[in-house]
Amino acid sequence: MTSEGEALVVSVVGAGGYSGAELVGLLLRHPGVKIGGLFGSSQRTATESERAFAAEFPHFRGSTDLPIRAATVEAILADSPHVVFLATPHEASHDLAPQLLSEGVVVFDLSAAFRLTDPKSYPKHYAFTHHHAALLKHAVYGLAELNRSDIAQAQLVAVPGCYPTSVILPIRPIVDAGLLAAHPIIVDSTSGVSGAGRSLSLRNLFCEVSQQPYGVLQHRHQPEMEQECRVEVIFTPHLGPYPRGILSTMHATLAAGVTEADVRAALSSRFAAEPFVHVLPTGVWPSVGAVVGTNRCDIGFAVDASRSHLILCSAIDNLLKGAAGQALQCMNIRFGFDERSGFNLPGAQPQLTAP
Repeated sequence: MTSEGEALVVSVVGAGGYSGAELVGLLLRHPGVKIGGLFGSSQRTATESERAFAAEFPHFRGSTDLPIRAATVEAILADSPHVVFLATPHEASHDLAPQLLSEGVVVFDLSAAFRLTDPKSYPKHYAFTHHHAALLKHAVYGLAELNRSDIAQAQLVAVPGCYPTSVILPIRPIVDAGLLAAHPIIVDSTSGVSGAGRSLSLRNLFCEVSQQPYGVLQHRHQPEMEQECRVEVIFTPHLGPYPRGILSTMHATLAAGVTEADVRAALSSRFAAEPFVHVLPTGVWPSVGAVVGTNRCDIGFAVDASRSHLILCSAIDNLLKGAAGQALQCMNIRFGFDERSGFNLPGAQPQLTAP
């Protein structure tokens, strides 16, 4: 799409949210891109006054003087972007993506608007009717470790959710290897408060936040997990009293005769060449602190052979491997960059949206 040596022009819609701002920070470090424009949620009116991105996120002072503008299709296209990232509400992405795709723009959608393959799932799990069933068939689920070759050709990439990423990466290789008995996977996950977004909520206030479950037996990420894990999942999310990061613990019953060595072989063979997935040594367990500020997923596990029971644990940064970093990794694949381009390896500082 770009000639040799020409920077890839990218725009971010939803730059006023945590994931969008995190993405801006990554793009500012990327040697092959130029930011065309930053936009707020398309829910805002076209007459809304511009506001400086660095005023919204003061640690970007001196890094960029770009404003956040009201998001309209006309305003977005006026910057002639090759790529648009949609860090927007699901309904907004549902409306914006088809219009941008019709103009030849490659879209990376961080919402769930195109993740589920069945349009009938959206009224139940996301409370809106999906009117673009044809796009659901062509959208590529943007988990690089599973769909790299398809991402490289995609026009619309549905960037996975943060909870599903933490679950699919450890579980899918085990399922593909045929190591599980026919039982559901039990998943307990804890996410930092940034996973709830930047909107005001009593539960997320400093004096109110506490470790607690929510969305029990009805969280909308559960069908995404089942779709991509290809196994039944019982999922319980928890709110954690920290800013960012996800720790997921999964319980599964192994097929008869499956050993710890079999599990390690399945994980290691799938992820040996992956730059952002680490299978930890026996007895070493993932932690939120170890992955915050990185695009990594750390995976640890143990097997109780007497019960044929497998415990898997994973940790990711929900704003990076669970959102913005994942989107950037997909963009790198799609346009032939090194997958690590834009990431400040081995890891950024753990504050939100570090420039």
